[in-house]
Amino acid sequence: MKVAISIPDDLFSTAEALANRLGVTRSRLISMALAEFVAKHRSSKVTERLDVVYAAQESRIDPSLRRAQRKAASRSDW
Repeated sequence: MKVAISIPDDLFSTAEALANRLGVTRSRLISMALAEFVAKHRSSKVTERLDVVYAAQESRIDPSLRRAQRKAASRSDW
């Protein structure tokens, strides 16, 4: 699909130089950047929903499990 957009001249120049360096067209560069941006925000929505779910749940660790974790961690080389 063809679209017309307006962007600042300096951003256009930077994008043009990057597209040339990567050996892709401006259209391909913009498509890649937009796809990455959309994916980032899609995953942030998932994170927001998970935060809501986990906020409603008790998150304390059982004391015996905590002791076992500390014991195991103290024997491990970090």
